[in-house]
Amino acid sequence: MKTKKIIIDPITRIEGHLRIEVEIDEDNIIREAWASGQLFRGIETILQGRDPRDAGLIAQRICGVCTNAHYRASISAVEEAYGIVIPPNAEIIRNLVTLSLFVQDHIVHYYHLHSLDYVDITSALGASCAKAQEEAHRYCASPYRNSVEHLENVQEKLTNYVKAGRLGLFANGYWGHEAYRLTPEQNLIQMNHYLEALTIQRDISKAIAIFAGKTPHPQNLVVGGVTSVAEILNPQRLNDFLFIIKEVREFISRAYIPDMVMMIDAYRESIHTGEGRASGNFMGCGGYRFSHGGTLFESGVIKGHNFDRIDPFDATKITEEASRSWYENDAPLSPYEGETTPFYTDLNDDGSLKTHGKYTWVKAPRYEGEVMEVGPLARMMIGYSKNSPAIVPYMEAFMKRSTMKLIDFSTTIGRNAARAVEAQLCCDYLFDMMSDLIENVKYFDETTWSKYVFESLPQSSQGAGIFEVPRGVLGHFVKIEGGKIANYQAVVPTTWNASPKDARNQRGAYEASLIGLRLADPTQPLEVLRTIHSFDPCLACAVHVIDATGKELARYKIATP
Repeated sequence: MKTKKIIIDPITRIEGHLRIEVEIDEDNIIREAWASGQLFRGIETILQGRDPRDAGLIAQRICGVCTNAHYRASISAVEEAYGIVIPPNAEIIRNLVTLSLFVQDHIVHYYHLHSLDYVDITSALGASCAKAQEEAHRYCASPYRNSVEHLENVQEKLTNYVKAGRLGLFANGYWGHEAYRLTPEQNLIQMNHYLEALTIQRDISKAIAIFAGKTPHPQNLVVGGVTSVAEILNPQRLNDFLFIIKEVREFISRAYIPDMVMMIDAYRESIHTGEGRASGNFMGCGGYRFSHGGTLFESGVIKGHNFDRIDPFDATKITEEASRSWYENDAPLSPYEGETTPFYTDLNDDGSLKTHGKYTWVKAPRYEGEVMEVGPLARMMIGYSKNSPAIVPYMEAFMKRSTMKLIDFSTTIGRNAARAVEAQLCCDYLFDMMSDLIENVKYFDETTWSKYVFESLPQSSQGAGIFEVPRGVLGHFVKIEGGKIANYQAVVPTTWNASPKDARNQRGAYEASLIGLRLADPTQPLEVLRTIHSFDPCLACAVHVIDATGKELARYKIATP
């Protein structure tokens, strides 16, 4: 069978540098795929030999987007190593910040990083604003900012961008591509909310900063708790947080959820054909405890889309290997024993990947030797299948509204739907957690830090901070010897999903989800971008280390028009 290779490098609208190579047959169907992280980081090496209490502030620099997630996981790993239990108020404050980031991340991902894979901005310029107003009412009784006058202003703004040649990030879209399905009016509705979401995500940052001090790179976490003491004692600060979250909840219910149902209606055929479906293996670690018992997310492992059997999650079954990654030791190792000595083997002479050898800086994490997909889709699948009292009502309401079945979520569109449901879930439960915090303070529990004497802590120990974060399961693993960090590894969500093939030739989720896709136009591989973007890639988190000696490993040059 004759095949042709297509290279997309870099994948834009993500964090970090991702390269995708696919082979298509005569019918433009993808028969093989390779996902390659093209840059590397040095956090694990930098942390060796340091005071464990400093790990969080350094580890959060792994990424400029996922800062709080790495900060918290790192601090928690050290706390587990030392057996330190934080006060309830500290856990609530950490949860308020983290779940707010879930909401912000999901809104930003759909509208600003992914929606333009489905929304044709140039089509919106010819829409009837009156018809667009009517169309919005098909999906919501009270659509978000939907007057004809407002829609006309949005349309005029977009038109002026085009006429002035100032499309900016809109300039390089595949506008007019035959794979677009929305009507001009639907495109205008979605672009309206794209612009509104810019304000919403900014406001969420303000809410996060109330407890985190600032964002990104917050400063409020310390081993033993948090430093946000003044904030929990200031009723105005608590009210400011709640006011913003209330506004965000309105946006989600009146814009985000209706927009997602609209997308499902328009792209239902791709859902029915299973476009973007991976292996059907899903993993979740659960977490985010309620004061009254139970957790927001359920832990578990689903294999092969078997929703009737949920295996328990066990972090000791996680390994990482590098048989296809640019590191020396290929063996599957526990994260506590992980090695990240670079072994870069370069590209082929024609600039393509050496696909029969090592081809990425991303390692291959496995659970019991199996590939796993992590993220909102995994969490909603596991929670629904385990009959979670928190998740089931939200999933059932959305499934009824969109007429989706559970298996339908395991698709490119379905990942976006799961993310929207999760955003609504997290936003609503922020109010419950804030109520718990206010109740504690009301009855004079103002403790936010567990006192300890560092010199009395174990000189040698190990611990892990494992959390569900916006993109999936995140684990930070620290080994302490002689009071200093001896080894450190972060196994992050995008490492799971962007995993290369392993020694058994099992594809990671990105690669598996591309197999079988048909490209309408190989010169404009929109279908590839849609599927990869549905995972919300964060390659800055997923890649690993530099050569600590300062040796140059490679030079990269990206050709520009």
